[in-house]
Amino acid sequence: MRTVGERLVEGLAARGVEVVFGIPGVHTVELYRGLSGSPVRHVTARHEQGCAFMADGYARVAGKPGVAFVITGPGITNAITAMAQSREDSVPVLIISGVNRRASLGLGRGLLHELPDQAALVRTLCPTRQITSAEEVAEVLDWAFAALTTGRPGPVHIEVPTDVMPLPCPPLPAPAPRSAPKLPADLDRAAALLNAAPRRVILAGGGARGQEAALRALAERLDAPVVLTTNARGMLHGHPLAVPASPSMEAVRALIHAADQVLAIGTEFGQTDYDMYARGGIPARDDMIRIDICADQLDRWPAALPLHGDAGASMAALLPLITAGSGDGAARAAEARGAARAELGQLDAAMPDRLEMVETIRAALPGCLIVGDSTQPVYAANLYYDHDLPGGWFNAATGFGALGFGPGAAVGAALAAPGRKVVCLIGDGGLQFSPGELRTAVDESLPVTFLVWNNAAFGEIADAMRGANTEVIGCSPSPLKMAPFAAACDLPFASVPLDPEALHAALSAPCDGPRMIEVRVPPGS
Repeated sequence: MRTVGERLVEGLAARGVEVVFGIPGVHTVELYRGLSGSPVRHVTARHEQGCAFMADGYARVAGKPGVAFVITGPGITNAITAMAQSREDSVPVLIISGVNRRASLGLGRGLLHELPDQAALVRTLCPTRQITSAEEVAEVLDWAFAALTTGRPGPVHIEVPTDVMPLPCPPLPAPAPRSAPKLPADLDRAAALLNAAPRRVILAGGGARGQEAALRALAERLDAPVVLTTNARGMLHGHPLAVPASPSMEAVRALIHAADQVLAIGTEFGQTDYDMYARGGIPARDDMIRIDICADQLDRWPAALPLHGDAGASMAALLPLITAGSGDGAARAAEARGAARAELGQLDAAMPDRLEMVETIRAALPGCLIVGDSTQPVYAANLYYDHDLPGGWFNAATGFGALGFGPGAAVGAALAAPGRKVVCLIGDGGLQFSPGELRTAVDESLPVTFLVWNNAAFGEIADAMRGANTEVIGCSPSPLKMAPFAAACDLPFASVPLDPEALHAALSAPCDGPRMIEVRVPPGS
C-alpha cells in the first residue's frame, strides 16, 4: 500500500496540479517518493521564499493554484514572506510542509527544525490544517482546494507530521466537485441605478482578472471609462474606454468624482492603488455599486449597493439588464488618459523616461509577460501603463511590497505559459534578495529575460527620503558586477545605457533561453 506522502501527490494530480516548486529535505522525503513516477513535475528553487514566489507567479498566469513543497521550521518561515505577498494580491497558492512528529509538538525538545507552534504561526496569515491520519488526506485536500478556488483566493497551508507521511494510505476517493460561481442578489437594483445615471465609470481590480470579455462587453454597453488598477492591467489594451492609470492620480480621481455612478468590480481600494502618496481622500464613493467575491471586503468600504458574488458571472448576468450609455465615455476616458500621463512628469521629472523604458519592452517583445519587482520603472508604470496582454503585467510593488519577488515569480510565470517570452524587471538591489532563482531559469531552459535596472541604489527609497527632507542613509548597497554574475549563472549578457533604442535592440536580439540585460542608470536618474 502506498504512503500518505505518495497519496498526497496523487491527490494533487487528480486536482489538476501539473507543477510543484520545492527544495527537498529530510522532513519531506515521503512527498518526493510520491513524485517519482507521478505526472506532477518538480522544479527546484534555491530558497523556500523562491519556491513560494514561483508558485505565486505560476498561479497568476495559469489561472489555477500554484503549489510548493517546503520543510518544517526554516522552510515554512522562509516561505511566509512570499505567502504574505500572495495574500495581499489574492493569489491562490498552496504550501505543503512537513512538521515534526505528533508526540513531539509543543514540547520544546530541540528537534531538528522545531518551532513552538508552526500552525499557530501560519494561522495568523492564512488557513492551515494538519493531516493527522491517512483517513484525512482526501478531506484536507478537498478543504484546501475549496479555500483556494472559492471566495477570495490567497495562500493555504497543509502540514504533515513526519510520522504521518510514511503511514500506509488506501486509494483516495475522487475530488469533491467544484462549486458554481456565486451570483449576487439585487442585480435588478444595480441595473436600475446604473441605467438612471448618464455618466458611469467602472473601477476594475484584480478580482476582474481572467474576465476581459465580460468586462469589455459591460463597459461598452454602459459606455463607461474603465479605470484599471495594477492587478487588472493588460485588460482592454488600446480600447477607447480603457484608463490604464492609478486612482492615486488626480486626473483619475477627477474622472471618478465626476461620474454619476461608479461600479467597482473586484477591487479592495488598497492604498498602493488608490492613495500611493498617502494624501488621503481615497476615491471610494459612498453611493457606488460594488461587486466582490469577499463579503469581508464589501464591509470595509461603504457602498450604496454591495453585491457579493463572482466578478465574471455577475458582469455576464448584469449585461442584458443595462441600457446603452450616453455616448461620451470614450471622450471622458481619453481626457483622463492624457491628463494622467502628463501628471507623471509633474510627480517626478524622471517618470516619463522610466515609463518609456517599460513601453520599449512592450514594443520589442509584444505579448510578453512582464513580472516586476519593486523598482523605479515598475512604480512609474503602475501609475500609468497599458500592457498588451491580459494578466501580462504584475509585480510586487503593490500591497505587501516584497523585494525579491521578481525572479521566482518570473520562473513560475514562464512555466505556466510555455513558449511565451517573460521579462523580469528588477532593480540591482532587489536582485540581491533572490539571485539564486536565476539558476532555476537556467536549469529549466526558460525564456526569461532578467532586465536589471542598475542605479547602484535603492533608488525609490532614496527618492522618498529626499522627498521627506531626510538625509539619504543606507540606500547605496554596492551592486553585483553584472557581467561576471551573468557568466556565473551561464546567462548571455548585454549591458545598455538608459536609452530606449539601445534597450530595444538588446531585447530584439534572438535568444531562446534565459538571459540578462543590464540597464545602466546614472545615479539620481
